[in-house]
Amino acid sequence: MSEPGVEIEPLGIVSQHSKVLNFGLKHSETDRANRVHFDLPELNTLHKLHKEIKYNLTPQRPRIRSRSVSQSSTDSYSSSQDAMSSYTGSSSEEEDINPKDKVQRNSKGSTDFCVRNIDHAAFGRREIEIAEQEMPGLMALKKRAAADKPLQGAKIIGCTHITAQTAVLIETLAALGASVRWAACNIYSTQNEVAAALAEGGFPMFAWKGESEEDFWWGIDKCINNEHWQPNMILDDGGDATHLMLKRYPAMFSSIKGIVEESVTGVHRLYQLSKSKKLTVPAMNVNDSVTKTKFDNLYSCRESILDALKRTTDVMFGGKQVLICGYGEVGKGCAQALKGMGCVVMVTEIDPICALQACMDGFRVVKLNEVVRQIDILITCTGNKNVVTREHLDRLKNGCIVCNMGHSNTEIDVGSLHTPELTWEKVRSQVDHIIWPDGKRIVLLAEGRLVNLSCSSVPSFVVSITASTQALALIELYNAPSGRYKDDVYLLPKKMDEYVASLHLPTFDAHLTELTDEQARYLGLNKAGPFKPNYYRY
Repeated sequence: MSEPGVEIEPLGIVSQHSKVLNFGLKHSETDRANRVHFDLPELNTLHKLHKEIKYNLTPQRPRIRSRSVSQSSTDSYSSSQDAMSSYTGSSSEEEDINPKDKVQRNSKGSTDFCVRNIDHAAFGRREIEIAEQEMPGLMALKKRAAADKPLQGAKIIGCTHITAQTAVLIETLAALGASVRWAACNIYSTQNEVAAALAEGGFPMFAWKGESEEDFWWGIDKCINNEHWQPNMILDDGGDATHLMLKRYPAMFSSIKGIVEESVTGVHRLYQLSKSKKLTVPAMNVNDSVTKTKFDNLYSCRESILDALKRTTDVMFGGKQVLICGYGEVGKGCAQALKGMGCVVMVTEIDPICALQACMDGFRVVKLNEVVRQIDILITCTGNKNVVTREHLDRLKNGCIVCNMGHSNTEIDVGSLHTPELTWEKVRSQVDHIIWPDGKRIVLLAEGRLVNLSCSSVPSFVVSITASTQALALIELYNAPSGRYKDDVYLLPKKMDEYVASLHLPTFDAHLTELTDEQARYLGLNKAGPFKPNYYRY
């Protein structure tokens, strides 16, 4: 990996590219080759953002990464019931028919998609229109860059959660000139009506809620392997598209310009590839950008965990004893939300710094074994594997709710619950009772997968922040000249984070204070930013 102290001047969105990419921004003829200028005319307090911007994109040294490259978001037995376990429940007639066995056409006659039911497209379109109202960053980016088509010629494989918010991102990328093929990164998070609306709009979509593991990989393969369409970019959430291409079609990486990865799980896998010298293209780590970590991971989870628990269990929060495994940004958001609802919240942690933060925030830091018999709700937020084992599950109290807020389904050992002595009882969508021989039962949500996207949704506004960052990262990598980025994992420049944040300030009628020349000199800053060094922790 490259040394973190070495500065790289990436040419960014506009530099050394045959087309002038104007985000409603003004470029000087002398600076266009090496600098990017942002001009936000509608933000009177940000009008000097068109000043000089130098990106400092340096690879970040990885933290300790433990997740195997072979793992995926389907790595457990939970997507298909073990023959030795007992399961009761039913599904609708429509859900009993695998979409792969149906021939569907959109209104234009295309069959290049596979969704649950194309006839539900109108409802999905209304969902997308609602999301657009809460996604100002993407809508502003779409408006400013559409004329210049900065992604003209880009062929993007997308493997993410397919929600109304993702649909806004997909349509923004298309407006910027890209063509896309899209699959799901989670078998339960797809909103079927939204997938139908996108398929009706001409986007090749291969996803539906409740896929089997075989269906999951089939959908990703359909995006990658198409004789009439050769991908040159990957937008991943969990690393599954990258993993499958590397495993089945490694030669395709010769035409890939870059990978943009959103999740902790996927970033782990990228660093493992880099460490083993198997990463052959540049990759952008969006997950550790400020606009992802401090907004999506914290604020989104703070709201969506309550929504998911209420929708699935109708639980009364007041007085409940809750254990949060992991006190990163996701864990912090969950803990804050549940504490605010009157829960008695405890935390498990491996990191002394995060543990101290939890203590200072008023949470008791414990070991899972110490409190496993008394907790009412157990939530994992670690990104690790086997955080909750069969031994822990055996000792949980009757009626304990168990769920996961991490990307991967490996945090809870759900596979160990598929044994002859246990009975699975389907209560409602994404809610299972696991019943022990003595009559004890636990409530398992989303089969151990990401509970907020499987059982509810997330705030569109927060997703707009992350999606805007993803779009800019794709533009950056796609337009960078060959050789500008090495085959390594890079963080986004601070200036890009600040720009994304600025796109969302008008929603709150927020007005930034501008530094005087004297103040800027005193702090050693450019008045247009960036305002914090790369090592600053927000």
